Amino acid sequence: MILAFHLVFFAYILIILMPNAFAAADIKETPQWCFSSMKQNSKQETRRRKDDSTKVWPLKYKQLLQIEDHDFAMRPGFGGSPVPVAIDVQVESIDSISEVNMDFTMTFYLRHYWKDERLSFPSTTNKSMTFDHRLIKKIWVPDIFFVHSKRSFIHDTTMENIMLRVYPDGNVLFSLRVTVSAMCFMDFSRFPLDRQNCSLELESYAYNDEDLMLYWKHGNKSLNTEEHISLSQFFVEEFSASSGLAFYSSTGWYNRLFINFVLRRRIFFFVLQTYFPAMLMVMLSWVSFWIDRRAVPARVSLGITTVLTMSTITTSVSASMPQVSYVKAVDVYLWVSSTFVFLSVIEYAAVNYLTTVEEWKRFKKRGQISGMYNINAVQAMAFDGCYHDSDMDQTSFSLHSEEDSMRGKSTGSPSTDSSQIKRRKSLGGHVGRIILENNHVIDTYSRILFPIVYIIFNLFYWGIYV
Repeated sequence: MILAFHLVFFAYILIILMPNAFAAADIKETPQWCFSSMKQNSKQETRRRKDDSTKVWPLKYKQLLQIEDHDFAMRPGFGGSPVPVAIDVQVESIDSISEVNMDFTMTFYLRHYWKDERLSFPSTTNKSMTFDHRLIKKIWVPDIFFVHSKRSFIHDTTMENIMLRVYPDGNVLFSLRVTVSAMCFMDFSRFPLDRQNCSLELESYAYNDEDLMLYWKHGNKSLNTEEHISLSQFFVEEFSASSGLAFYSSTGWYNRLFINFVLRRRIFFFVLQTYFPAMLMVMLSWVSFWIDRRAVPARVSLGITTVLTMSTITTSVSASMPQVSYVKAVDVYLWVSSTFVFLSVIEYAAVNYLTTVEEWKRFKKRGQISGMYNINAVQAMAFDGCYHDSDMDQTSFSLHSEEDSMRGKSTGSPSTDSSQIKRRKSLGGHVGRIILENNHVIDTYSRILFPIVYIIFNLFYWGIYV
């Protein structure tokens, strides 16, 4: 009986205590499983980071690139062969061309490629690391400058437009966005029918060809341009890349790269603003040949107006051009046109003078005309250049009146009145024909000769310069 009681008691204890024991065992085993899982994840993350060293903490790049272990004030491979630096350029825009200052402004992306084994780092995925301008001052970079540049700057909105990309094997890409204003030695002998060849020259400032070898990365294909590049006064005909050497007596030979481009000027603007107004002024001066030579004020004022207008056109063109010491194509056209306008004024001066001399001789030849009236008429004509019909009529009237009175005294015939009237009409008609025949021979030939010569000049001019 007692034994049975003990068995029942122990069975009851086991039933109560066994679930708690299993629960405690589970509680003790759970942290070990969680810890092992976290440890396994940490090992995987560490292994992943070791496999790709580009995923590092922000302040670890100095240790990763071993910047503190090297002297980056010296070029890569110092003391050995020159370090090769490849260049490629992508032109974004040509901002302006100035004929007065003889320069141009260009914005482009300049990319450098070289290898610096001091910057190599381990990476199984061969991924690169990209940095901004803050790392540039801590490592060696090529010291490229622009020959004949006047102004240049690196864009800094919103940060400096500089990118540095380092590859695991030590290859480096250094890219920046820059705007440069440089000289362009222009030849204006054919302006505005000209083509200008400009170039931007790149060169290392400190390292000659024994320390740095500068070259185009892909030859002529290293120069890329945007398709939408256009200028208000020029067509961009061609972009090309070339290279050469530059010698300085104190430092030696340097590699130099050239960005060449050809500009062809748009002529339509100058046709509207210069050539067409000049043509109109020349043709307007020919109107003088068709105006009565007795209309001195009209012909003189027309000639002076055209001369002054041509002078204004010439001055406006010269003001927008550099003060060069040689003759430009537009100068040839404007000065020849001005000569035609000036000759039209001289032509009328000659016509007026010869007409005055001719009329003087006619009056002098007619001895039957009263000397007093003869002198008054010619003097009046010479004074203002106009022929006064009243003077001629007064002279002819006095002439006939004197002749009629003398014949009336001698004959006393009743038919003298009719004969005097006929003679008066005859002499008046003769003088009227002299006055009305005002188309001087010089005017007649000028109407034909001036246009023909000007057309021939235009044919030669446009044939030579276009």
